[in-house]
Amino acid sequence: MCGRVIVDYEEMLRVAGDTALAEWLTAAPQGAASSWNIPPTRALAIALTDPVTGSKHFELAHWSLAPPWAKQLNSKFPTFNARAETAAEKPTFQAAVQHARCAIPVSGFYEWTGSKERRVPHAIFGPAPVLILAGLYSWWRAPGSDDRWTLTTTILTQPSAGKMTDLHDRMPVFLADELTAEWLDPATLGDQHLVNAVTAMAISVSCELRTHEVRPLRGDGAHLMDPMPRASSPSQQAPDQLALFGEEFLDIAPNERPPR
Repeated sequence: MCGRVIVDYEEMLRVAGDTALAEWLTAAPQGAASSWNIPPTRALAIALTDPVTGSKHFELAHWSLAPPWAKQLNSKFPTFNARAETAAEKPTFQAAVQHARCAIPVSGFYEWTGSKERRVPHAIFGPAPVLILAGLYSWWRAPGSDDRWTLTTTILTQPSAGKMTDLHDRMPVFLADELTAEWLDPATLGDQHLVNAVTAMAISVSCELRTHEVRPLRGDGAHLMDPMPRASSPSQQAPDQLALFGEEFLDIAPNERPPR
């Protein structure tokens, strides 16, 4: 799963030319600010391709996907992660799998181990400065309103592999360079076969991850990524810091057809 992420835009843009998202990561989204502790329902930048014009965008999105027919932006059921095994058939995510796929570049993310009374956070990084996650997006606005449409997103997850197996039973779907262009091409009709191809390639990335324990996540700043000193013992995590990626994500039942 993926419940807290790290995004350092300054570093990301500095090395963007060496990533599969070079054509998307040309500038930080308007209003974006680096953060080392981004939780769900906060703004998270995503890379997507406009299905009409083919133009490439890097924009801030609300991290919790809301399909166009949802009555409210944040459902009582978590939608900040979507299980790769079922996303193509779930009403909440099905349309996005078909034609609204995105990539979510991050500097790293966190996962927790240990008992509920003694949670230990771990910072996790990819083999390169930018770790690209497979995601889905959807546009939403309040029913019956004339408000602007809100861009929303979710991160795909799959059973853990590689170095993630010691930390959690779920992990984000790491988007391999070889499939990034196809994943972001809206002309490619997405289905379970495409999702399966992406999850299969993610396993090799998971074997190259770097991880270490960190102090309890409080506040924000690059210091949150500092390794836990060996002589120190982590204190109990606050309730909102518990691992989130292993949750069973339920679905929203559609009440109306999404706009064409």
